[in-house]
Amino acid sequence: MLSFADIHPLSLIIFLPLAGALLLCCLRKNSAQAMRGIALGVTLLVFLISLPIFIQFKAASADFQFMERFDWIPALGAQYLVGVDGISLLLVMLTTFLTPIVILSSWNAVEKNLRGFLIAILLLETGMLGVFLALDLLLFYLFWEAMLIPMYFLIGIWGGERRIYAAIKFFIYTMVGSLLMLAALIVLYVEVGRAYGTPTFEYELMRDYLQPAHVQFWLFLAFGLSFAIKVPMFPLHTWLPDAHVEAPTAGSVILAGVLLKMGTYGFLRFCLPLFPDASVELAPVISVLAVIGILYGAFVAIVQKDVKKLVAYSSVSHLGFVMLGLFAFNFEGLQGGLLQMINHGLSTAGLFLLVGIIYERRHTRLIAEFGGLAKQMPVFAAFFMLIALSSIGLPGLNGFVGEFLILLGAAKSNLILAAIATSGVIFAAVYLLWMFRRVMFGPLDNEKNKTLKDLSTREVFVFLPIVIVIIWIGVYATPFLRKTEESVARVLETVQQAQYARADADQPTPGGAE
Repeated sequence: MLSFADIHPLSLIIFLPLAGALLLCCLRKNSAQAMRGIALGVTLLVFLISLPIFIQFKAASADFQFMERFDWIPALGAQYLVGVDGISLLLVMLTTFLTPIVILSSWNAVEKNLRGFLIAILLLETGMLGVFLALDLLLFYLFWEAMLIPMYFLIGIWGGERRIYAAIKFFIYTMVGSLLMLAALIVLYVEVGRAYGTPTFEYELMRDYLQPAHVQFWLFLAFGLSFAIKVPMFPLHTWLPDAHVEAPTAGSVILAGVLLKMGTYGFLRFCLPLFPDASVELAPVISVLAVIGILYGAFVAIVQKDVKKLVAYSSVSHLGFVMLGLFAFNFEGLQGGLLQMINHGLSTAGLFLLVGIIYERRHTRLIAEFGGLAKQMPVFAAFFMLIALSSIGLPGLNGFVGEFLILLGAAKSNLILAAIATSGVIFAAVYLLWMFRRVMFGPLDNEKNKTLKDLSTREVFVFLPIVIVIIWIGVYATPFLRKTEESVARVLETVQQAQYARADADQPTPGGAE
């Protein structure tokens, strides 16, 4: 009997968006509704196929599941090798969940070159899913680079007034990091191939070969710089506010919701397991930079006059928490960091969608232009309040679970850094609630705001799924945490084993010279 795994579900979800993009290219009919319908239908189908992957995933195993393996370039040892474990599972679900929401949210927002816009979104989904599922490092690198092109065009064609500047800045930052990673990947390929006697890019073989400590250090720096730019970590964050502010709403949602997670995913998937010695050695530096990012992002967000720029800087702060959790090197920190990737994807994507709603209606994002919107748009205000509280980390909502685990793990690792980082939660409440008060409450004295319409039925269905998952994770996070436990434990075990092996190697031998 044909099982679900026999239909190659991972390949289906990776390449169905690409097939949808090709279908849009071939579509002769220039009907906006038809093109939007195809894009929405394809992304919904991808989400529906991903649901059985989540349901059938065996939480008790740390091994990769639903694996597919085909020889790609045998002479180089390169394979088409994909699989999913607890680390990538939630990120895959986040990607397939948010993409149809992005299509639905931009239903009436984009008129210029709609076909190209939808093709770019679909190509991005293929690239993002490929990054999370690739288990051959050459394949991973190709998917990583492939994402850069559609995102560049999304910002450069459908962005704001300074879109060309923002797109080029995004491209240059990302490309510099990618080239460093490529150089490190070649070195890693040569070293591992020499150790095994056969060329290979296979992730598990590279993970199982422990590089010398001095080699790990330089490889970690090359991989880590590429991932740190993508996160982005302080002080490599300067491309992010420009990209967010100039990108269309759909681009900002994908950028904040999924693309930034590729940096934190890269650290968890590659830097920690492949270079455990270097990870431990550099953890204090990264943890300090993470805390600086938490405070810096919060302080800069407080003084913003543009609500979209405020949300953009909040990402710098919130992803600092993720990095702090990952480099605490304990179970609570790692699992909290992974869950917070999902939480940030939901809450910040929701905030950007909300900002996009008022921008479509008023064509301004200046906080001073608003006030009293809760009287005119009560449903919008309700969604805004709930999603803002989610981003702050209110108990009962998703953000609290992730931040609590991160701070618990950080406290076990470094109590001082954890205490400083905790202030970031307070500052998040300051900039988000202060912004919310100025936009939603007070007198409705701007004439342009008195004619604003509340959310339409379509717009309600954009936010409803996000809010449901936000509350679900906040009230009952166990189904999500259980799926990640074994994979997170394996990463932690890999780092700890490397530490023990190095400690044993450093012990003086009996009778040796002192």
